Amino acid sequence: MEGTREQQDALLELLNTTPVANGVVRDELADPDTARSWQVAHGGNGSAEERRHLVRARDALQAVARGSAPAASLAPLLDGVTARPVVSPAGLSWEPAAPAARRSAVAAVMAWGALRESMPGRLRPCANAECRRFLLDRSRANTARWCSMAVCGNRMKARRHHRRTRDGAGAA
Repeated sequence: MEGTREQQDALLELLNTTPVANGVVRDELADPDTARSWQVAHGGNGSAEERRHLVRARDALQAVARGSAPAASLAPLLDGVTARPVVSPAGLSWEPAAPAARRSAVAAVMAWGALRESMPGRLRPCANAECRRFLLDRSRANTARWCSMAVCGNRMKARRHHRRTRDGAGAA
């Protein structure tokens, strides 16, 4: 299972629902109304139970992607999930079967698994230590470091330049 770009993007968007704004972590799924809108926009049903499962999956996936938890810590998120065969003109495929409230969370874990298999090492945290966002490096060279070149990339480059300038001025 390779995972579609849409599934990859949905996973990345879920991982990035805890950005830092003005030095404070903001959980975009904490407010029920905002979360409901996010859930529905991403194919969910918007229920409070679905939100609980999504937050649990997001937190576990963030820890795994940061390397602070092993991949095995995702297993409880898939407890009781089965797969069912689906026949289409394209052939046979297997789809996870989970209760409605868990489908979005299960889809995120499945997208992570497919991504890890098809693009190992491409999903990673932003190199800016003050940022909590993640990036999916689709570049040929696999050298992307920041969630956004316009934001984190420029900040980090400006800081390095300032340090070099300051350190160089002190040496003279």
